[in-house]
Amino acid sequence: MKILTIGPSWVGDMVMSQSLYITLKRRHPDAELHVMAPAWCCALLERMPEVDKAIVMPLGHGDFRLAERYRLGRELAQEGYDWAIVQPNSLKSALIPLFAGIKRRTGWKGESRYGLLNDLRSNKVDFPLMVERYVSLAYPRAQMKDNHCIPELPWPALQVDLPNQQQALTELGLNTGRPVLSLCPGAEFGPAKRWPEQHYAEVARHQIEQGQQVWIFGSAKDIAVAEAIRHSLPQRLQEHCQILAGRTSLHQAIDLMALSTAVISNDSGLMHIAAALQRPLVGIYGSTSPQYTPPLAERVAVVHTDIECRPCFKRECPLGHLKCLKELPAERVITALEQLLGNELIPTVAR
Repeated sequence: MKILTIGPSWVGDMVMSQSLYITLKRRHPDAELHVMAPAWCCALLERMPEVDKAIVMPLGHGDFRLAERYRLGRELAQEGYDWAIVQPNSLKSALIPLFAGIKRRTGWKGESRYGLLNDLRSNKVDFPLMVERYVSLAYPRAQMKDNHCIPELPWPALQVDLPNQQQALTELGLNTGRPVLSLCPGAEFGPAKRWPEQHYAEVARHQIEQGQQVWIFGSAKDIAVAEAIRHSLPQRLQEHCQILAGRTSLHQAIDLMALSTAVISNDSGLMHIAAALQRPLVGIYGSTSPQYTPPLAERVAVVHTDIECRPCFKRECPLGHLKCLKELPAERVITALEQLLGNELIPTVAR
């Protein structure tokens, strides 16, 4: 069997989609699995041993371009796929498998994709977690409709490239003489997911004073907030806070984060990467909910406020106050981290 999967466009969703790929390989161990995804997600696919081939989707998020989709479909027709699984819910994401002439095309109803998909699923209420919705597509429709549950839900598990890890440490002038606390203060989705940088700075100060060091991860868009966190620290502590935002490739970020003693992150792609690396993790939720996209790992603490307007799932606070994040104090996150780790974080250097 040869399977084509149209993958998600967001980093966190792509990490969670590994659960589908693991399931497909367990159910069809001799199948060849190809995944089409945006270029920025291919680094993740390369760390998933279940994926035999990553295909770059040249069209951007929201880019329709029907003629280009037709061309891509006809090009992929030469692969002779037996089955296509479309993870995104958009109408346009189902066009390429149709144009490729793939006979079996599976996916959720989404934007009324009747005819585009011929193995259409609509019982989302039975699968409240996003990862459940992904994995259910690996099973026959009748089984999922009748049983209302998934027999097995494997968690994502990204591979680490140890030589690349060592090279990244050298290139960036990093060392692991102190235990590493990784902070991920960004969120591509929008400000309603971002815990304030002053709170992150309080956590960073407390942990550095306990003998740890802090690495701040993120994209180039997160450099400003990373610098704000570092500059909020007393001068004597700043040498133990390294800004990696905008300085690493996704490959390097994966390998370096694997060295973390713990990770503190907003609900973001990096949070799901930390979970897939099985790093002890404190996940901070603002406008979104762990009832839909929880970090999939054993050693996880989830923190959020319980104000009545959350979760609203908005990019920006519709009420303009952002209380769901501003009123979540640093002390709660520090406590969650200490409870998660117990006595594990023992300083390896004098304070």
